[in-house]
Amino acid sequence: MRLENILALTNGKLINEPFVNSFENIVFQAKAVKRGDLFIAFDEETIETAILNGAYGIIFDKPTQISDSEIAWIKVLDIEDALKRLLRFRVIEKELVVYECNEIILKLALQVITESSFIALNGDMKSIFQTLWQVENKSVVLFCPALCDKDIFTNIKTLPKTAIEPIVIMEQTLFETSFIYDDTFYERQLISPFFIPYLEELLHLFKSLKINYRLRKFTQIDHFEAVFVNKKFEIKEFGTSDKVLIFEKNSSLIQPEIIFLQKQASWAKSIYILPYLSEKELLIDDDNIYVYKSKKEIIEILKNSSFHFALIVGVSKSILNKPITNQKQLTLDF
Repeated sequence: MRLENILALTNGKLINEPFVNSFENIVFQAKAVKRGDLFIAFDEETIETAILNGAYGIIFDKPTQISDSEIAWIKVLDIEDALKRLLRFRVIEKELVVYECNEIILKLALQVITESSFIALNGDMKSIFQTLWQVENKSVVLFCPALCDKDIFTNIKTLPKTAIEPIVIMEQTLFETSFIYDDTFYERQLISPFFIPYLEELLHLFKSLKINYRLRKFTQIDHFEAVFVNKKFEIKEFGTSDKVLIFEKNSSLIQPEIIFLQKQASWAKSIYILPYLSEKELLIDDDNIYVYKSKKEIIEILKNSSFHFALIVGVSKSILNKPITNQKQLTLDF
């Protein structure tokens, strides 16, 4: 890419008069720099290594000492903003087709094997940049605005809603599903029936765009995440106890997940532990709803409640790093 194009796209300021006027590649790791590359200096301490490896230019946003006047030194206000500007150009140049989805659909997409022309976009700005910069022309990109800056893209499509072919559930528990899709039977997939409508949207996208895919064994995503525990709240193997903590970080899913548990586990005692104030947004009135202001309060609610399922919203399973035990009680449970 030519130097003048880099300056125009990034709103960068060239602070010297270099001998170079173009670059081979854009690189983030100083050790990976080759002769002719443009180095993005997130850490100014790595600049000298990049220069020794042959960098023809440096993009930086912090006070930096010029050590080689023959290469281009480009000052930008903010490196991440500069990368977004470069990516907007690249997305248009490569004619990428971009679809927006929610967080659950994206995380399911990350577990599906697809052809290289389909990209489920995830990661920090560096990994997103490297993925999009090298992607094939006219590829399909799926992204979630909650996980990736929407400003990277100029033309965003929404997922088609009308399913060509529905998923047919054959057997289900709260956390596993056996189903048929496109005449293929998928047995005991580690995906809750709660997520099947989201998976159906994803598979419909593949089918409508004629994208080849292959479903492998799903693993739990960090939504509606089931953790089986014993009476001392020590983590046990999946499916080996009758006490389950269900962790959900996204408060927008509280209501549908409560309704799902009320319907699918009506036989069981379920409790719902929600962050303070979030319960006021619910349209559900249930005596088993508890609220907390601190992780310590969550632990107290768990210790003092009888239940089969506990939906815990706003925290992750890391609260179980230490067994939740009551020191005044003795138990023979293993």
